[in-house]
Amino acid sequence: MSETRKTNCHFCGYLCAFLATVEDGRVTDLAPDPTRYPYDPAILRGCRRWRTNLSFLDDPDRVNHPLHRVGERGSGRWEQVSWDEALDDIATRLEGLVGQYGPQVLASMIGGPHATFWPLHRFMNLLGSPNNMGIGQICWNPRIWMDTLAFGWPIEADISAKTGCVFIWGTNPAQSDNSAFWHALLDISKGPVPLVVVDPRRTQTAAAADLWISPRPGTDGTLALSMVDVIIENDWYDHGFVERWCLGFEGLREHVSAYAPSCAAAVCEVPEERIVEAARLFSRSGPTVLISGRGIDQVGRNVVPTHRAFTILRAITGNVDRTGSCIIGSASDFIPEVDLEMSDRFPSAQRRAQLQRGITPLQSYEGVEGADALTGRFGRHLPKRYLDSAHPDLVLKAMLTGEPYPVRALIVEATNPLLTYADTHRVFEALSSLDVLVVLEYRITPTAMLADYVLPAAGAIERPVFQAHGGVANLGYGGPAAVRPYYERKTDYEILRGLALRMGQGEQWPDETLEDAFDRMLEPVGLTWETFCETGIYAGCESSRKQDQIDPRTGKPVGFATTTGKIELANEYLQTLGGEAYPTPKPLRDDLSPRLVEAARKRGGGRFDLITGARRQPYNASMFLDNPQYRKGYPRAQASMNEATATRLGVVAGDDVVLATNRGEARFEVRIERMHDNLISADYGWWYPERPPGAPDFSGMWESNVNVLTDCSLANGEELIGTWSYNALPCVAWKPTEGEDR
Repeated sequence: MSETRKTNCHFCGYLCAFLATVEDGRVTDLAPDPTRYPYDPAILRGCRRWRTNLSFLDDPDRVNHPLHRVGERGSGRWEQVSWDEALDDIATRLEGLVGQYGPQVLASMIGGPHATFWPLHRFMNLLGSPNNMGIGQICWNPRIWMDTLAFGWPIEADISAKTGCVFIWGTNPAQSDNSAFWHALLDISKGPVPLVVVDPRRTQTAAAADLWISPRPGTDGTLALSMVDVIIENDWYDHGFVERWCLGFEGLREHVSAYAPSCAAAVCEVPEERIVEAARLFSRSGPTVLISGRGIDQVGRNVVPTHRAFTILRAITGNVDRTGSCIIGSASDFIPEVDLEMSDRFPSAQRRAQLQRGITPLQSYEGVEGADALTGRFGRHLPKRYLDSAHPDLVLKAMLTGEPYPVRALIVEATNPLLTYADTHRVFEALSSLDVLVVLEYRITPTAMLADYVLPAAGAIERPVFQAHGGVANLGYGGPAAVRPYYERKTDYEILRGLALRMGQGEQWPDETLEDAFDRMLEPVGLTWETFCETGIYAGCESSRKQDQIDPRTGKPVGFATTTGKIELANEYLQTLGGEAYPTPKPLRDDLSPRLVEAARKRGGGRFDLITGARRQPYNASMFLDNPQYRKGYPRAQASMNEATATRLGVVAGDDVVLATNRGEARFEVRIERMHDNLISADYGWWYPERPPGAPDFSGMWESNVNVLTDCSLANGEELIGTWSYNALPCVAWKPTEGEDR
């Protein structure tokens, strides 16, 4: 007998709702569910990913049982073991290492939002290890940090009927989103509201824009500050909002005078008149939305100046907590992730073991606590384990050298760091050196090929999901699993809880299943997990202009959760950490070895700017490259450039090109696009799953992996957060000769 059950896709952040037909515990069909969030038939018609949910359940390459390595790392020799055997052995090994070196001996790595990470964070907190790594320094954290310190809490875009202008800066929703937001932008592009896109590539989003600005990568902060100068000089700023709610305006006026369009145009390689027009549209169109993406989060040492410049643009034009522009969010009414991960249980004695103490003063325990003291006045608490996550440069060093202490074990969840973390050669050496490497995965990725244990993770349709955006918004959406996990797969919660129980954390894991944990999480809003799943969304009420509300305790306006209660254009908290009063973009890196540049020139190549990380449907980072249907139309990693750049290199579309930096080299197929001159945009996260696994090739990991070219060194990174660069890198390129090895 068949029945219909609610469930959700997990193949992007929207988690679209579906109805699964289930027969004898197996899903036999899948159809969109028009009754639950977020349903849009036009979106689903254009999405290729959701249709693969059924085949993914029984994909022949899925890991279905716990696997224990029996050969050398990378040998590809495994034995199937029971869950008890796997978790018992892992717990015993970890306990031995903790007894020898302390809890900090264990590190963790996480990736994108396709898993539930707070159980891993809880496990790390209760164990006492500060060494949880993520990609937060180059994705999400910079914007969250700067919005919080400027306005007292992160903001969310509010595109509505009152919106007068939309700026999309450093992101391409046509590929990275490909869902409701992209369709909303398409509607805007057909109407009277101006759409401005700032991107060095003429993406699909840029092609739909009324104004496209193509700056040299890494100069976005200079461009934004130049717009601030234009707005001030033309008296286009919101006098009332600035006088009431902004501090440091006169100092700002003097500071941005150095970024006049006549000067910024040369730095950004953008026509002066386009800077002026962008400033006019931003300030004179009514409520303006500014949305930025990974293209800004990944500009290395300029990430803080750029995001600060964005907050200033919003502030001086009154586009803060304004209907049609942006809303300062509220903390979750339901239990937020910061409480679920039990950060308050982290042993105080272990704070000294945090590797980045005194090195990245904002991305640290002290930095989060200082900011939390401000936001806490409004009852809001920041997601600690994201914003104080360990810097990979320091953890990799501890793995390889034992300094300042040994890191000998690693848990990897929902990421493939040999493809998605910077400096692949160094990551490979570090992971190969470990005593214990545990990977929670769907399939044998290059990272899993090095593991001691590969633990089969339940995926889409097999596990419940609740997206809460780290707890910085009063919003959550998701839905139930349609079936119990196939074979011996388990949810990430069940795996981490099983390990925690074996290591003495039992009292802190009272919920037997993830559904039970979600039940507990929703109690404060009067929902059960079952009732939540009827609609698939919880959204608290939000209002604008909250700073004007009267505080009953003082009789004065509430203001902003900053040190002064106002928007500090010269941010006081950042200055206590050694930051600058006003944002000052740094010169772009140009540290290529002269020998490398000369070698490229002798091969007919030269020096170029490199960016990477741009999304390209249907792939996502290193995911979905195993899908044969996708690969038919997009079989190789590509490096995009414009016609003029290609001509100088002597290549045409379809040719091979070799890219190189001081770290290594990789090969790509040439793609011709309209984009900034002297710029190459290389695909990110590429491997070739059809090739043999294991050493030495690791399924083609070395051939087209752009992270062979990158590095996460703190020496080249941003000073407060530690952000490294993917979007303003110097590189060389040449056309390989016929006999040059791949």
